[in-house]
Amino acid sequence: MTDEKLQFLDVDGDDGGARRLAYLQSDGCHKSPGIIWLPGFNSDMVSTKASMLADWAARSGRRILRFDYSGHGQSEGQFETATVSQWLEDCRAVIERLAEGPQILIGSSMGGWLALLALRGYRTDGGGGDGAVHFSGAILIAPAWDMTETLMWNRFPQDVRRTIQTDGIYYRPSAYGDGPYPITKKLIEDGRRHLIGTKPFDPGCPIRILHGRQDPDVPWEHSLKLLEQLDTDDAVLSLIKDGDHRLSRPQDLRRLLAEIESLS
Repeated sequence: MTDEKLQFLDVDGDDGGARRLAYLQSDGCHKSPGIIWLPGFNSDMVSTKASMLADWAARSGRRILRFDYSGHGQSEGQFETATVSQWLEDCRAVIERLAEGPQILIGSSMGGWLALLALRGYRTDGGGGDGAVHFSGAILIAPAWDMTETLMWNRFPQDVRRTIQTDGIYYRPSAYGDGPYPITKKLIEDGRRHLIGTKPFDPGCPIRILHGRQDPDVPWEHSLKLLEQLDTDDAVLSLIKDGDHRLSRPQDLRRLLAEIESLS
């Protein structure tokens, strides 16, 4: 059992709007890096992997911080009106105001993109609040970097693009029973402000990538291309031959825990 209690963080957005983010945080040994979980698109902080990590952290005496983006889970906001900019703002607010000391970022799917954007931001603008937070590493699970452009817009057929342009929204079917996902024109256009594939950057910490070869949503080659964008020699891609997108099987979770230990 974990000692986490549901709490809320008030965030004043750059767009002038205020919102409350739901989060769960447990204390533990400060000699080991804490863990910050960044969920995927339309996922939340109580998913299978996040809950497993919280249980493991409780047994191991490790700190863990997980939260819901705006419009996700128990946080305020509308999913249909949220953007990558807003979700990145959520990440930075949580990191800067709630985390302390060494941390390991773990991002799943879209959370992997947001982890990279957060790391890039701290490298270029000196973010991180009062400087008390630093990153021991980042683990990216099937990272959907630049997803709004590369994995959505570029792969949509012309009729879907027309729907987005004319109606402002397209409801994309989901294979996971949690859809359909609303894909808005605002989301696509805002995503272009945050593309990583424009030039290489140094994330400033070790990067470990886990990707299933049977992933139908984010091709494993997408992670291979990511290595070319990272201006560091300390980046490793591990391919799981029979792994899917979510990598939530017991053997996948054991591999994730091994990566955490290696960065600790």
